[in-house]
Amino acid sequence: MRKGFLSLFVVSLTTLWINMLSASEWSGDVSFQARHFSQDALSSSQFNQYGSVAIKAQWYHEWDDGKQLMTFSPFTRWDHHDKERTHSDIRELSWLKVFNASELRVGVRKVFWGVSESQHLVDVINQTDLVESMDGEQKLGQPMINYAMIQDWGTVDLFILPYFRERTFAGVNGRLRTALYVDTTSPIYESGDKQNHIDYAVRWIHSIGDWDIGLSHFDGTSRDPLFEAGLDASGNPVLRPVYNLMQQTGLDLQATKGAWLWKVEAINRHINNESYYAATAGFEYTFNGVFESASDIGLVVEYLYDDRNSTATTPFEDDYMLGLRWTKNDAKDTTVLVGVIADRDDSSRLYSIEASRRLAEGWKLNIEARVFNGITDSNSPLYSLRQDDFVQVEVGYYF
Repeated sequence: MRKGFLSLFVVSLTTLWINMLSASEWSGDVSFQARHFSQDALSSSQFNQYGSVAIKAQWYHEWDDGKQLMTFSPFTRWDHHDKERTHSDIRELSWLKVFNASELRVGVRKVFWGVSESQHLVDVINQTDLVESMDGEQKLGQPMINYAMIQDWGTVDLFILPYFRERTFAGVNGRLRTALYVDTTSPIYESGDKQNHIDYAVRWIHSIGDWDIGLSHFDGTSRDPLFEAGLDASGNPVLRPVYNLMQQTGLDLQATKGAWLWKVEAINRHINNESYYAATAGFEYTFNGVFESASDIGLVVEYLYDDRNSTATTPFEDDYMLGLRWTKNDAKDTTVLVGVIADRDDSSRLYSIEASRRLAEGWKLNIEARVFNGITDSNSPLYSLRQDDFVQVEVGYYF
């Protein structure tokens, strides 16, 4: 009797799964990436050329007249030099239930907060996947329970985050990395619960006329680690990541005024027995139809501030960012963003170029470059990268 029931259950579950797959949609891409560093590395264990292959996919299925949705988005990369960059992750694996004036999401998700171009101070839910990109744009999936209350006066998102994701770092053979590589096998936690510490967050968002407003608060383990010198299992000097508890209150504002886009992100963070303020503020002005063409050019200006000044753990404590964004508005979706972040106290500059264009049906080209110039202060977080100028070319096929 039990065996017959179990067989029926397996057959029924298999049939349901097949039916769900047939009614679902798959998409994704395979990308081939090459990085070339123009200068020799500081360490003999590093290389000047790196190659990797990445696969991303997304599956989603909706039912109940669109009121329920399942999403699954796996990711994996293989790097031929850096074993730490060879990694896999579940970016999303979540269930969504829509009610009359609320939504419930359970599972692994990516949540983005913020409006600025140069850095995202208020974005604290997901951990940074640093081996993917140094700009902090790539994130690891975060386990969560998220309940959203949707009202005329705004939307309130409540988050319970039951598991902490550690940041990824380049290995001993990888670039970009600190002079002493980060040993991710021996992290240090302020909380005795370590990765099982339960974090909480809340955010209110609302649009009033031309203004988009966000207010947030986070209480839990900081996604931004500090570092402590130590030894690895072989007795080599390394850095150990230290994850402290923190409380952060954040504000993000964006105002759309014709061709002007005004942006502000500001936080107050209490961590490691100190409180500090940081902010990013600026604008983007778009010149439409330049030179009597379909192209748009956007001027981006931002100021980055951290009141810890020289003791800040970020290199952007008193800096400005200037950028130009060219959007061709063509069938190939050609875009180019050129920018520089400059320190107001010294000659250090971080130059960047990001460009993308569709090549043919299903194919896309992405080009990225970073140049670290004038970084002579040994206390700067960018000092270890002073010889890491690189160009990255990525060709992806989308299906």
